[in-house]
Amino acid sequence: MQSLYEWDFKGRNNDLLPEILEHMLKEFGEGLDEPEFVVQLVKGTLEHIDEIDKIIETAAPQWPIDQIAMVDRNVLRLGLFELMWGDRDAVPPKVAINEAIELAKSFGGESSGRFINGVLGTVYKEMGEPGKDDAPPRKKDGEMKEGQPTELSGE
Repeated sequence: MQSLYEWDFKGRNNDLLPEILEHMLKEFGEGLDEPEFVVQLVKGTLEHIDEIDKIIETAAPQWPIDQIAMVDRNVLRLGLFELMWGDRDAVPPKVAINEAIELAKSFGGESSGRFINGVLGTVYKEMGEPGKDDAPPRKKDGEMKEGQPTELSGE
């Protein structure tokens, strides 16, 4: 997200992208197991930037893309890339949405999390909620899950 933010802040200059990525990975990527994943996300997002921005404009018509806060705009772009073109086995749609919401809460404004949730939730529903039924079924109230410790009252 920080790489996309810097790219956007510096005028969306694709020539600066290798330098931006290198700096971000050096500054913040120490200990990453798969730094190539970061590069893949950023480059993939930028490869689909026009489509992504159209999706944002459709899902949030009251917010022209250039009027959305820069942090929120780039969190949305990243989240939409993962939601639409990402590897769903590696990052299921609901995980992509939740990660985007957490980024918005951490780096955005007071209402960023709700805004990101609203836009990504709308797109997810319009996609037919892929992966919705992939989670294991929930247990009925009162049933214990396998391996769940029992609660002892009064002890």
